[in-house]
Amino acid sequence: MCSTRISTGASRRRKCVTLVSALLPQFLIPSQISAQPTPPQKTVLIVNEVGLSHALTDLITMELVREFQKTRDVHVEFYSENLDLLYSPGTRPHAEIKDWLGKKYGDLGLDAVVAVGPDSIHFLSNDTQTTFLDMPIVICGSSVQHAGNPRLDSRFTGTWMNLEPKKTIEAALRLFPATRHVVIVAGSSAFDRMGVSIIKEDVAALASELNFSYMTDLGMNQLLQRLRQLPEQTIVLYVSFFEDAEGQRFVNATSALPMVAEASNAPVFGMSDIYLGNGIVGGDVMTFQEQSKVSAQIISDLLKGRKARDIPIQTLPSRYMFDSKALRRWHIPENRLPPGSLVLFREPSLWERSKWIWITSLLIIAGLIAIAGYLMYSRKQLTVARNRQMQLSGMLINAGEDERRRLASELHDDFSQRIAILALGLENAEEAAPTSLEGLRKQLRALINSTTQLGDDLHTLSHRLHSSTIESLGLGPAVSALCKEFTFTQGIRVDFTSDEIPRTVHPDAALCIFRVAQESLRNLKKYSGAKEAEIDIQMAEDGLQLSVRDQGRGFDLSNLRHSEGIGIRSMEERARQLSGKFEIHSAPGKGTTVEFWVPIKHSARNAPR
Repeated sequence: MCSTRISTGASRRRKCVTLVSALLPQFLIPSQISAQPTPPQKTVLIVNEVGLSHALTDLITMELVREFQKTRDVHVEFYSENLDLLYSPGTRPHAEIKDWLGKKYGDLGLDAVVAVGPDSIHFLSNDTQTTFLDMPIVICGSSVQHAGNPRLDSRFTGTWMNLEPKKTIEAALRLFPATRHVVIVAGSSAFDRMGVSIIKEDVAALASELNFSYMTDLGMNQLLQRLRQLPEQTIVLYVSFFEDAEGQRFVNATSALPMVAEASNAPVFGMSDIYLGNGIVGGDVMTFQEQSKVSAQIISDLLKGRKARDIPIQTLPSRYMFDSKALRRWHIPENRLPPGSLVLFREPSLWERSKWIWITSLLIIAGLIAIAGYLMYSRKQLTVARNRQMQLSGMLINAGEDERRRLASELHDDFSQRIAILALGLENAEEAAPTSLEGLRKQLRALINSTTQLGDDLHTLSHRLHSSTIESLGLGPAVSALCKEFTFTQGIRVDFTSDEIPRTVHPDAALCIFRVAQESLRNLKKYSGAKEAEIDIQMAEDGLQLSVRDQGRGFDLSNLRHSEGIGIRSMEERARQLSGKFEIHSAPGKGTTVEFWVPIKHSARNAPR
């Protein structure tokens, strides 16, 4: 587990000693891998000039710990020591602090020391004989100016920050070209005063163009009051504020700065990335977060055996960075920022917030369009297939009718005549036979009767195959003759009625009505069991309506599709080919009615005949 120890030292102003283990709760290694080889143990001491409540100290400490969680080849425990050097330098003799640190950490076996902040760097750089001898020291969290340009021996490595206040003011002038007044805001601690002195030196060249004023030796309430009354054409440069003139302490970035930015009636600029998000517009800032990552890499190299003297101290460049919310507050368009500027905390646009919803919706719509297109294509293909089926059905029906016509013609014109000649020859043979041959005459008479009956049957078959009555006499007489013939041959009485049948009906329509009547009578004989039937043809809706009714057995229409034969399908197809209607009405024990309607003006080239 991670443990935290709080210790009170000899000095009443030293507040805490915190053990920050690499095994923080959120980075705990699962117990399931405890059987793996234990990585080498390393110990690093972080020396801060202020406590972890301050943004810079907290940022660097947590970034160091976080960076080392990314590797499993070494186990590092971090100790953090706050010396309170920032607020009260010189309160405790350095010799006593060195002695105290030596006693506390002399036997711990430290592998490296991290000095965070200018006072910590200055403190350790002056200790060349007693504390942390031959111990690599990594510096960070300071510019070389803040640390007083210290002379560092071979134990020291790390990074400096690049502090250029002039570039921040020039960036502010780019955004507010009408600026005439620059107000420098800082606290009264030694660190604050050092920052002010650095700024005065760096911006001296701008003094002839701008009016600089310094709000540095004020209590917080007085400072805020004056910030509310700044003149127009003013910008504010925030340095740092750890302590006011009344001795009241503040957490610089997260306590003092937000109050200053809120009270100021002019835009506030700064020079540290930890200030962004706490009220400043931005500026040419020191990137402490990037410095923390570089420092972590340097510590890693040291723990792997590299010597501090082989790692030169490098100065990390500053960068133009700005707060999107502050830009909106002061109505600053982003296109006026210096080239290469980084804008933080930008609120996502409506498109950015909802783009995945739109993309998903568009994909769904595209998918639906594709499905709809496929269905339309399938429907078109189905329509084409249906039309082809209808054409094929019409062709089959026409072919059947042609074949019926041909067979009927052959039977009527050829076979019927030949049988008639045969019957005539048999009669002549009978007359020529001697009367004494009575037995032969009887046989010839039987042959004559059989031949005559065969001729009649062939004539009836020919008429069924193709009724020439339709072409010669018309639809009404043809159906009437069909009913009489059915009554005579089948013994089932069929009454035929008609009304206002036109004298001329298109052959296609007339033939279809005749065939439906013929097929209906055939089904009546086969299934109905009725002794009587009625056929009626009437004009209806610019067409002819055929009705065939009987009072026979009837049947269940729900079983029609399962039991229908070629006859019913043929009648339906005939109706479809002529844009007509075909219906069957029936129920068990209630007889059957077949209704067929066809427009008499219909004339289709491929209609069934």
